[in-house]
Order: sequence, then structure tokens, then C-alpha cells
Amino acid sequence: MPQSRQSSHVLGIALVVASTVFFALAGIFTKSTSADPWTIACWRGLIAWLVIGAYVLVRRSSNVQSLRLGWRGWALATMAAAMSVLFIASFKQTYVANVTVIYATVPFMAAAIDWAVLRVAPRARTLVTALACLVGVATIVAAGIGGDRLAGDALALAMTFCCAIYLVMVRAYRDTPAVWAAAVGSLLLFILGWAVTDPLAISARDFQVVAAFGVSFAAAFILWTEGARLLAAAEVGLLGAAEVPLAILFAWLILAEAPPLYSMLGGAIVLIAVFAHASRDIWASGGQGRSREARAPAAGE
Repeated sequence: MPQSRQSSHVLGIALVVASTVFFALAGIFTKSTSADPWTIACWRGLIAWLVIGAYVLVRRSSNVQSLRLGWRGWALATMAAAMSVLFIASFKQTYVANVTVIYATVPFMAAAIDWAVLRVAPRARTLVTALACLVGVATIVAAGIGGDRLAGDALALAMTFCCAIYLVMVRAYRDTPAVWAAAVGSLLLFILGWAVTDPLAISARDFQVVAAFGVSFAAAFILWTEGARLLAAAEVGLLGAAEVPLAILFAWLILAEAPPLYSMLGGAIVLIAVFAHASRDIWASGGQGRSREARAPAAGE
């Protein structure tokens, strides 16, 4: 590998790994504040919009016309806003481990939507991985039946479904500025937050946490966007999957949140399936080529 290409590859890995660390903090920020999900989404949306918007404008300063969304862009923005609210609400009602593990199945749920709507046949390996993920998620959700975590697990499933649709839309609308649409989606959260709650009824301490959440999410989004340009799609997916164990580790170290045995078992099934699938893709491609797929960044992300 030429020196310049090797340097770009190392840089891409560093950027995606850094973004994964920031994404993994989402559950910590959400559970570290007593504010309701809409208030969190409102202020996080404003901060993220300002930071991501500035990033987009700097990169597109010579072509501002390309930021026009059109109906497709607004559809992406609306879906991004919806999945962000579901993402935050799910953390409030279930374990961080459950949300992040369920979210890890996004690529395979997107493959199912591709097949059902666009008639794009998935590979046999993807089908096997999807079935394994289904078993893992079913293990997690079944353990919550009859308990107070089931609603959160259901919200996480709904969020994951929205993320899968978002991913399919990004692939289908390749001429639409997806990053700018995500920024506008964050602004929509701020506007909607004022309509359904009182964002000013938040303590100074909680506002600091939510503001840090907004900056963290924006940093994760920007780092991932820049890193994904330099790596193969399979490699980006494999590195991104590290978000799951990191999120669980952070929840344990910072929140002292230890998920039950069934959550750990279901999570192990999903993680093994995801890592095995991504590893095979990297082996098959030889780690070459830039990423051509847009993974929906951690929910709520």
C-alpha cells in the first residue's frame, strides 16, 4: 500500500474509532439528566444543528445551492428527527445495553426493507446474520415481557426500524445532501420541542449535560463522516460495531448499570453475528475501496 494511501487509511480508522467513542456516550448523557425526552431532544437538536450546520457550510461554502433539500431531503430530515426522539426515549425506559444491541441490527433490517420494497436480494451470508440478530433481539425483548423495560425495548425496535428506513432512503436519494438533511432534522427537533414541552423548565446542571450531549453527537457525526470517506464500507461497519461493547462498558463504569443475563446473552449473539459478517466482508474485499454506504449514525444519533 503506498505511503499516502496507508496514511489515509490510518487516519480513517482513527476518525471512525473516535466517532464510535462519542456515539457510545449517548446513553450516558441521556440517563445523566432528569429532563424529559422532548426537552433533551430539543436542546440537543439546537446544539447539534449549529455545529453540524457550521461544518456543512464550511465544506460547501463554494456551492451553497447544493444545500437545497427538496421533498426527499425534507423526508430524510423528518425521519432523522423521529428516530432521534425514539432513541432518547428508549434510553430513558430500558438498559443502555438493550438499546445499543438492538440498534446494531440496523444494516440487516435495512437489507430486509431493500428486499421487500426494492426487490434487492440480500446475500446468503447477510440472511444468516440477520436471522442470528433476530434471535439475539428476541432474547432481549422476551426477557422484558411483563417487566418495566418492555416499553423501552419496543421504542428501541421502533427507532431501529426508522433508522433502517433512513438508511434505505439515503442510498436511494444519492443526489440529496444527507448530512445537511440530518442537521435540519436536528433543527426540527428544537422547533417541535417548543411545541410539545417547556424547554426552559430545565435546571442549569441538566442544560449543561444536554448541551454537552449535542456537542458530542455533532462531533461523532462529523468524525464518522470524514472517516467513512477513507475506508471500505465493511471496515466502517466493523469499527462502528464497537459502539455496542463501549456503550455497555460506559454504562457499567459511569452509571453502575449492569444489564440482566438475558440482555448479555442476546447482545453476545448479535455482536458475534455482526462482527463475523463485517470481518468476512473485509476479508473478501481485502480492505480496499472507500465506503459507499451510509450507515445511519447512532441513532439519535
